[in-house]
Amino acid sequence: MIFTLSKKGRLKIDSRPLKKMHSYRQDAPEKLEAGGVLLGRFIIDSKDKIIDRVTVPMTGDTRARMQFIREEKRHQKIISSVWKKSKGTCNYLGEWHTHPEKYPTPSRQDLKNWKEILSTRIFSSLNLYFVIIGSKETRVWEGNRRTKKFKRLKRQK
Repeated sequence: MIFTLSKKGRLKIDSRPLKKMHSYRQDAPEKLEAGGVLLGRFIIDSKDKIIDRVTVPMTGDTRARMQFIREEKRHQKIISSVWKKSKGTCNYLGEWHTHPEKYPTPSRQDLKNWKEILSTRIFSSLNLYFVIIGSKETRVWEGNRRTKKFKRLKRQK
């Protein structure tokens, strides 16, 4: 799945992490919200980025039908381990979670959380990416560290 970035680059979500995220789709009333972090690479001599890995819900995370709260320590341990093993080439690129709606849109709480993430997290670029997995469609938003504004990215056909 490939999305067009605001600065003429592309964001590719590789098939493995996409399958993992899609396995948590809330396509039945009993399914709880899920989420994790996006990990990936900046492509050299390009404005392109690729999401290679994601974390998934872990012990300590809070999950409900309309809520997911990620417990920081366990996910951070994976982020740090992957970064170290990759010699600094695999980076934290953002967050993902599910919504129990066909065509997801960020809630007020999502936007508040995303602004906090842009303000407080340490990351290597101007932008972070926020993926919401709906029951029919996957959508991605790009968040700007300086402006704290979000732009929905268009999927390339």
